[in-house]
Amino acid sequence: MTGPSGVGIGWRPEIAGFVAELPGLRFVEVVAESVPPTGPLPPGLAQLRERDVTVVPHGVRLSLGGAEPVDPSRVAHLAAVAQRVDAPLVSEHIAFVRAGGLEAGHLLPLPRSREAVDAVCANVARAQAELPVPIALEPIAALFDWPDDELDEADFLTEILDRTGALLLLDIANVHANARNRGADPLALLDRLPLDRIGYVHVAGGAEHGGFYHDTHTDPVPPEVLELVGALCARQRPPALLLERDGGYPPAAELRAELDALAAAGGFPAVT
Repeated sequence: MTGPSGVGIGWRPEIAGFVAELPGLRFVEVVAESVPPTGPLPPGLAQLRERDVTVVPHGVRLSLGGAEPVDPSRVAHLAAVAQRVDAPLVSEHIAFVRAGGLEAGHLLPLPRSREAVDAVCANVARAQAELPVPIALEPIAALFDWPDDELDEADFLTEILDRTGALLLLDIANVHANARNRGADPLALLDRLPLDRIGYVHVAGGAEHGGFYHDTHTDPVPPEVLELVGALCARQRPPALLLERDGGYPPAAELRAELDALAAAGGFPAVT
């Protein structure tokens, strides 16, 4: 089974009609927790599968970076969704969402410590033992670094990928956000990541608020992020690019233009 390829879009019920009408669409990503493990699939999603559009479940609640073991029921749900949509892989975040029985409701950044690497790797191994397909891990955007960081981002991610054998879900918008907020060079990070391990790439918009760049997923993709897509493809062409939009949906013509710009930046065929 091959992984996603070409340019895709995050499937959301609010834009299901728009997504259904994209003639060249080859893959979508769906929030895994929004898909029931049994019963009928959401109607738009079922129709995409009938067209042989690849569907990748994207988890947001496993808490792979938590000190506690992953919840077996959440892993089982992700595995069930992967089987239901015949997914070639699943994805989740290098982050934690709960601790001490409390749910944060947000993806929280980890300290880049040896202890955190061990925790992530242990939880990824637990998930991999139950998942029917490979998993791709996504580093998140963060507005701060922990004071007890022992590794820089490239070393932290590379060690996790090496020890788990997982794929990398690279969010190029997160690379831009983190570099901008930390005064770092995003290209320097790209040059040190194992780009050959990329399963696919997220691209999203953001906005400046209060002196920080926020990865909002509700704003247009800025030119700087599209430039990073081009820089990434010049180094190592990923198999697939995905536009993430979680709200603030623009008119269909604007969304098509954003997909066209993404395809052009990466040298991929248009899906519109």
